[in-house]
Amino acid sequence: MPAQVSLFVALRHCFVTAIVVLLDLLRLVTISFRARRALAAENLFLRKQLALFQERKVKPRRAGDATRWIMATLSQLFAWRDALWSVKPDTLIRWHRKGFQLFWRWKSTATGRPPLPKGLRKLIREMAAANVTWGEERIANELNLKLGIRVSPRTVGKYLRTGRLPRTPDPKQRWLTFVRNHAQVIVACDFFVVVTATFRTLYVFVMMELGSRRILHHNVTPHPTAEWAVQQFREGLPGGHEYRFLIHDRDSIFSKELDKQVAAMGVKVLRTPVRAPKANSVCERFGGSMRRECLDYLIPFNERHLRFVLKAWIAHFNSARPHMSLGPGMPSGLVAPVPFNEHRHRIPDDHEVRRVAVLGGLHHEYRLEKAAA
Repeated sequence: MPAQVSLFVALRHCFVTAIVVLLDLLRLVTISFRARRALAAENLFLRKQLALFQERKVKPRRAGDATRWIMATLSQLFAWRDALWSVKPDTLIRWHRKGFQLFWRWKSTATGRPPLPKGLRKLIREMAAANVTWGEERIANELNLKLGIRVSPRTVGKYLRTGRLPRTPDPKQRWLTFVRNHAQVIVACDFFVVVTATFRTLYVFVMMELGSRRILHHNVTPHPTAEWAVQQFREGLPGGHEYRFLIHDRDSIFSKELDKQVAAMGVKVLRTPVRAPKANSVCERFGGSMRRECLDYLIPFNERHLRFVLKAWIAHFNSARPHMSLGPGMPSGLVAPVPFNEHRHRIPDDHEVRRVAVLGGLHHEYRLEKAAA
């Protein structure tokens, strides 16, 4: 409400100033058609009245913006110093300089790019409001990949209150260079702890293909063991797979016997160094995303409920969630690439945006569909 009041006051001030300036300009035009004798008489008549004010020592009121602008402009048309009374000469000169500064600032202001269409701005705000964990990058990727609307994250950020900046990887680290060069044949795995509504501790196991960021396999157990973990590798690494490396941390569950059985599947085990979580950063990042975008917004009642939630969210993660590291792209890829529209900020007239809720509306998936006739 205070912002609306201040805006109203500013608009009213601009309107009053414009009216005063317009009336003075009309008076100047009217005076230009009058006889010189009449103008001289009127000038003398006004000077006599001004002399009365000077004798009575009447203090003039503070001049408004319109009065300052008119006086500074008219001073360029005659020798104004002899006629000046209400203010000092330095004051009038300062008004003129300030007016020139405002004029030059207005003239030098860059126009910039035109704003996005109103419908697109509304869609961006709807995405941000309906998906509390999404930032400017995620929204820009959704528009780019799903709707064919080419807009940069920075442009999206202009219409959001807050934005997130992408993290830039460090190309100088040898381990990350190795991971990037072999990402298509590397699988990473990790355990994550989840606490239920009854304070029961459950362990979530995930296996991720680093090249595509796709979750190959996940499962939940209250009591993880090495034997149980080996069974998960058998289920997550089907026969005839092309994976060559497996990254895991130094958890006691990943025993030497487990590594031998994994090696028998044709996969070389890469144990992360001591106190080096960045060695398995991609999988660790998935755990953080799972918490920030899913588990932080609900409380699993039991193991069955947690399985249901993870199944829905991982399906969304694999098939519909854009990843900046993929270009952007989705782990499972697009079913059919969305062609770019002729106008980069508009949706085709014969299409409309469809929104599908995920996990009761915690996330949404957007796609273009033919509009109903």
